[in-house]
Amino acid sequence: MKLPFSRRTALVGSISLVMLLTGGSIAGAAPAPESAALAAAPDIPLANVKAHLAQLQSIATANGGNRAHGRTGYKASLDYVKAKLDAAGFTTAVQQFTSSGRTGYNLVADWPGGDADHVVMAGSHLDSVTAGAGINDNGSGSAAVLETALAVSRAGYHPAKHLRFAWWGAEELGMVGSRYYVNNLSSANRARIGGYLNFDMIGSPNPGYFVYDDDPTIEKTFKDYFTGLGVSTEIETEGDGRSDHAPFKNAGIPVGGLFSGADYVKTAAQAAKWGGTAGQAFDRCYHSSCDTSANINDTALNRNADAVAYALWALSS
Repeated sequence: MKLPFSRRTALVGSISLVMLLTGGSIAGAAPAPESAALAAAPDIPLANVKAHLAQLQSIATANGGNRAHGRTGYKASLDYVKAKLDAAGFTTAVQQFTSSGRTGYNLVADWPGGDADHVVMAGSHLDSVTAGAGINDNGSGSAAVLETALAVSRAGYHPAKHLRFAWWGAEELGMVGSRYYVNNLSSANRARIGGYLNFDMIGSPNPGYFVYDDDPTIEKTFKDYFTGLGVSTEIETEGDGRSDHAPFKNAGIPVGGLFSGADYVKTAAQAAKWGGTAGQAFDRCYHSSCDTSANINDTALNRNADAVAYALWALSS
């Protein structure tokens, strides 16, 4: 998740197109009933998600300790994700741009089939800050979205709507990659995207359970999932407008997502509801060198990863 404007580095440089990705979309039919989605959506194995995080940690360790925009660790991260998706039968495309004098990349993966006029899209930013490996921010979202995509392949899922997944570059510089993607969609292709789901920091070590309140249908889908677990949620406010859903929302595309907290402090009421430590940040390693593979709460990561699959199955059927 990027820093607020007052704390982030100003952007320098221009955006240049190497490959213009087409859009597609999801609006349309009502989501499946909660019971149907619960029955259909697969369990996302926590061990698999954590294996992806271990790979991202190894990549960061081998590349100066980070996976930041324009650095070798970012490109290696993208290559890792792309190889998994290519092997699973996705159609992948890499979109290139320039920001702050460095080359950045988005990765977009389409699952064959489904109504191309009604696209359900899930995404996360793959870059870290330069200070550390970015395993919670945002390896957690990236790994959960990747494993959900792989679950689609394993299930041989044939949704009514078209499924698209994305991993964004340069989010930490101000949602550069996702903004570039949205800005380069034609009006028709923007209209085809009926919903974009964003996952940025979903394994915070002192977690909360926050749901975006932007689109009522998407919000209800996530709330229904957590209600089924007996887990209370709150509306997400800390990261509002500070992650990759913002460019989609600004373009009039319905958005939603999940968040487990960054540097805001957990209250006593929240600790009573969710456990953890009151008076401590949700993620004390936010944007720091200690955001490593040790900086993950397995329960939060597991619940949120399953919620990714639940929502995609419910909204694409």
